Amino acid sequence: MMAYRAYIVGAHSRPIAVVNMDCGDDDAAIRSASRLVDSHDVELWQMDRPVARFDAASKQIVRK
Repeated sequence: MMAYRAYIVGAHSRPIAVVNMDCGDDDAAIRSASRLVDSHDVELWQMDRPVARFDAASKQIVRK
């Protein structure tokens, strides 16, 4: 298992919450983080490596 963090992004691209996740790989982490998207964007990181960004307005996933 690898440690990931999903940052809930508020105004001015500032994180307003963090969700720690343990997942087997990037694909599993992306599936888990995508469930967090509501009215805020979500950024998924594995340590200091950006994995994906989820845009709340379009519900689109951008892999980094």
